[in-house]
Amino acid sequence: MSSNLSFIINKSELGAGTRGASLGPEAIQVVARQQKSNIFSAYPTRVLPHLNDLLDQPSTHEFAKYIDGMKVVYDTVSNELKSLLDKGEFPFVIAGDHCSAGGTIKGIQRAFPDAKLGVVWIDAHADLHTPYTTPSGNLHGMPLATALGVENIEMVKNDVDSETKEYWESLKTNYLLPENLVFVGVRDTEAEEDYLISKFNIKNYKVDEVLSKGVRQILSEIKEKLLHCDLIYVSFDVDSMDPDESSYGTGTPVKNGIQIKDAEDLLIGLLEMPKTAVFEMVEINPCLDNKVNRMAEISFSLIKKISLLNRFQ
Repeated sequence: MSSNLSFIINKSELGAGTRGASLGPEAIQVVARQQKSNIFSAYPTRVLPHLNDLLDQPSTHEFAKYIDGMKVVYDTVSNELKSLLDKGEFPFVIAGDHCSAGGTIKGIQRAFPDAKLGVVWIDAHADLHTPYTTPSGNLHGMPLATALGVENIEMVKNDVDSETKEYWESLKTNYLLPENLVFVGVRDTEAEEDYLISKFNIKNYKVDEVLSKGVRQILSEIKEKLLHCDLIYVSFDVDSMDPDESSYGTGTPVKNGIQIKDAEDLLIGLLEMPKTAVFEMVEINPCLDNKVNRMAEISFSLIKKISLLNRFQ
C-alpha cells in the first residue's frame, strides 16, 4: 500500500451527543504550533467542509439525529478518501466524532469495490447501534452498523419513520464482513450491540487481554486473522485509552482503558503492516479536557511517531 501520507481533517460533530469534538483537530494543530512542528505543512493537509451549523437547529430525526446532514458528511469524506486512494496516497483522517468512519469506509469501498477490507476498531464502544436500537439517537454510535449493512431487527425497540429509514439505507455500504472486524478495548456496550457481537462472533481484545497477552502477541493474532484481507483500515477513538492516565478530553470516556504506551505500540505495529491503507483518529474534545489540552498533546505525539515510520519517509 501507498507510502504517501496525506492528512484529512473532518471537523464534523453531527453524530456526537456532547459538543466540542469539532475542536479536536484544531486542538491538535495548536499543539503542533506550540512545538514548532511543521507536520501539517510538510504533508498535504485537506480540511473538509462540515455542516455543524445544523446543530443550531433541532434535529427532525429522533432515532438518527441530523442524519440528513450526516448523509452529506459521508459523501464528502468518501469522495476525498476515494480521490486520495485513487492517487496512491495514504489517508490519515483526523476527525471530530466517530461517525466520520462510516464515510471513510464508504470511500474505501468506492476506491476498491472488490477488495476484502479488514477493520481494526480501537474504541471503548462497539458503535453497532442502528436507528432501530439506539438509546440516544446519536449517530456516532452507529458507523460500524452502516459498514456492516445491518439493522438488527431482532433487537428492535424504536419505531423508525420512513424518512429516517431512507437516509439510513443511503448510509449503509454492506462492504465490511463481520469476520473481518476486530475490536480492541471495547468495554461499554448495550445488549443490542452484544447481540450482534455474539451473533457474528466478532473478536474483542478486552483491556485485560491486552495486558495479559501483550501488544506484540495481539498484533500477531490480528495479522493472522486478517491475513486473507486485501487491505486494512485502522480506526482509533481516543476514548479507548484509560481516561485517568490520559485525559477526560473525549465525548464518552470510560474508565479502565488501554494504557497510552500500549495504544502507541499497537498503532505503530498496525501501521507498519503493509496492508494497512487508511488510519483515522477521532473524538478528541478539548472542551471536556480536565488537563487543559492533554488529550490533544497525546494525540499529536502519536501522530508524530506514526509520521516517522519508514513507510512514510
